[in-house]
Parts: sequence; C-alpha cells; structure tokens
Amino acid sequence: MAIRENSAWDGVTTRDVYGAEAVAERDALADAARDGSWSRVFELLDEQPEWANATRIGGPSGFAPLHQAAWHGAPVVTATRLLVAGAWRTLRTSDGRRASDIAASRGHTHLLDVLRPVVRHPLPPALLAALEGHLHTLVREDGHGLVEKHRLALPQLEVLTELTVPHMGFRIPGMYGGFNYRLEGESLIVESWSRVVGGSGRRHRVTADGATLIAEGFV
Repeated sequence: MAIRENSAWDGVTTRDVYGAEAVAERDALADAARDGSWSRVFELLDEQPEWANATRIGGPSGFAPLHQAAWHGAPVVTATRLLVAGAWRTLRTSDGRRASDIAASRGHTHLLDVLRPVVRHPLPPALLAALEGHLHTLVREDGHGLVEKHRLALPQLEVLTELTVPHMGFRIPGMYGGFNYRLEGESLIVESWSRVVGGSGRRHRVTADGATLIAEGFV
C-alpha cells in the first residue's frame, strides 16, 4: 500500500494562533475521531491531509486520530486507512502512549499487528533521548521566546525513526521560519531560520554529546 508520509511537526497548542475557521475544523476532526465517526474523519482528512496526526488544539490528552482508533477498537481497515493517510505509529500521547499501547491496554488485540511501530532507522533509546533533548534546547535557544509564548509541544524525535526519509519541518508561529531536522546515522542535523532576518540561517550537528554549529548565515 502507498503510504503518504507526513513530514511536519505541529506543536501549536494555543488556539489564538489560528483563525476561528481553522480552529473549528480541527475541533470537528478531534470530535469525529473521539466519537468514532470514521466517515467524517476521512472526509476531513481528504480536505486537509496534513492533519493525519493532528490533535485537538489545546487539548490535554494529545490524542491524534490513530490513538482514538486504538481506543475504540476500530476495524483494522480503518486503522490501515489512517496509516495510509500518514498517521504515525510512534506518535505518543501526552502521557507517553503510542496507539499500540492504547490498543493493548483496551484489549483490542485485532489491532496490535497493524499498529506495531515500524522502525526504519533504529537508534538506541538513550541516544534517541539525548538527541531529542539537545534538539529541544536548540529550539528554545533559537526560537526567540516563542516556544514559551505559544506553549509549543516540542518534537518527538522518535517519529523520525519510522519515516522512509527521516526529515521533518517545524514551523514556529511568529518566527516567520522555524526548524528543519533530519537524521544522519547516529546524529541529527538541525537548521533554523527566519525569512525576515537576513543571515539568520544556522545549521547544527547534534550528537549524544551536544550540538555543534557547522554553518551560519545561509538564509
């Protein structure tokens, strides 16, 4: 099956960043997934395919549609369709659960095989945690205070390990730019920029030991 790979991290948690119409549409998606109204979920995803991993803006649970499918014990065909739409098996809720964890806890054994994470770029857990921590530090340092202002949910690096091309973008509201990050073996390349600030581009190589600036001024 041809899977659409979503490669953008949406960390916005404050509703005032979006217009009223966008908030209403995201609420509609979250409501439909919560209620198990899968025909409505797919109708909305057909219109906004980049929302396959969207959570309710400002919602405390961090449940995306695939987590809700696991909770409800949806048919395998429904979970598969979400995966084809680009849902991430490795995405974790606010309390750290993946869809497979939710299905297992709810006794929905028919979903375990399809929801089991597929890791294409395995990394030792300790290394993954270290890289994620250094990435978050860079985002806070280069984010001009916007991480705190918008209470952004910072990227879960584990998601990269399941993508065919382990590359992702993270746009920061108010920054007029953001971050791109990608795995290169056991290191992470992180670029930041603001398109309204000449020479703002910064590129770091991140390893278990920390981040090293390797280029700047390219934007």
